[in-house]
Formats: sequence, C-alpha cells, structure tokens
Amino acid sequence: MTRSILTSLVSRGLRSIDRVSSPTVAEAHCDIPCGIYDPHHMQVAALTVIRMHQLIEALERPAADAPAAARDKTANSMVRYINAKEEHSEIVKKEVRVIWGDYFKPEHLEKYPDLNDVVWGILKLAGKTKQEVNMQFAQDLLAQTQKFAEIFWDTKGVKTKRVPSNQGAAGGEFVVPA
Repeated sequence: MTRSILTSLVSRGLRSIDRVSSPTVAEAHCDIPCGIYDPHHMQVAALTVIRMHQLIEALERPAADAPAAARDKTANSMVRYINAKEEHSEIVKKEVRVIWGDYFKPEHLEKYPDLNDVVWGILKLAGKTKQEVNMQFAQDLLAQTQKFAEIFWDTKGVKTKRVPSNQGAAGGEFVVPA
C-alpha cells in the first residue's frame, strides 16, 4: 500500500471517529508548569475595561425620532463596546486564575495571607464589570490587578514601579518590574 493511500485511509478513519465523538478543545497557559508568568496582560485587559466604560458613557444616544441609520449606528457601537468590555473582563479572570493556580505556592500564601482575598476580589470585580456599566468597578478592577502584580513580582524578588499606561483617554498605570 502506498503512503498516500495509507494516509488517506487514516485521515478518513479519524474523521469518522470525530463525527461519532467530537474531540474536545484543550486550552491552557501552562500546566507543566513552564514558569513563565506575567500579570501584564491582566492589567492591559483591566485598562481596556476602563476604556470601554468610558466609550459607553460617552456614546451619544440619538433622539427617539432620529433616523433608523443613526439609531443603528449607536446600537452597533454600544454592542461592540459591551462585547469588548466583557471579553476583557474574562481575560482578567483567566489570567488571574492561571497565575494563582499554577504559579503561587503555599509559601507565597504565608507571606501574603490576603492573596486569596485579592484573587477573589479580582474575580468578583471582573464579574461586576460585565454585569453593569459602573466606572468605579472598572477602576477598582485595575487597582486590584495592580496589587496582584506587586505581590506576584515580590514573590520573584523583583522590585516594581508604576508607569503611565500611555493609553490616551484611558489613562491608568501599569505595575512593571523596576
């Protein structure tokens, strides 16, 4: 049997199995663990949540008698802002869960007994930023991700500093290694 015929048969057989029992998608940052973790992405996502809140609050609502095209344009923008806000709130949650679950060890909890409360607070705030348009929740989320970043870097013996995000209207700061 030639190699191409064998490859074709195997491929068809695997496709048949997939139809009967679909494969599950596995996603992970690193369950090895690889040791490569950084809370920066979480802070960027929290800042994006702030920016989406700003855009939602600033969106001009057309009058009830405005043309349909104007109402549709506003509705489209609102949906896009909400979608981005929700996606980035989920990114915050995913990033904190990965670092908390895969990186932190019991000795870190001994040094930072409030670490679990910080993580819990981030998860709850990220949920609140999805449920409501409340700038205070978004600001608090960024502050908690910054606190988390400071704890994270300290466990690695790395001093940190706060730097401007340079993200225009969103403002904010990032906690980064000094």
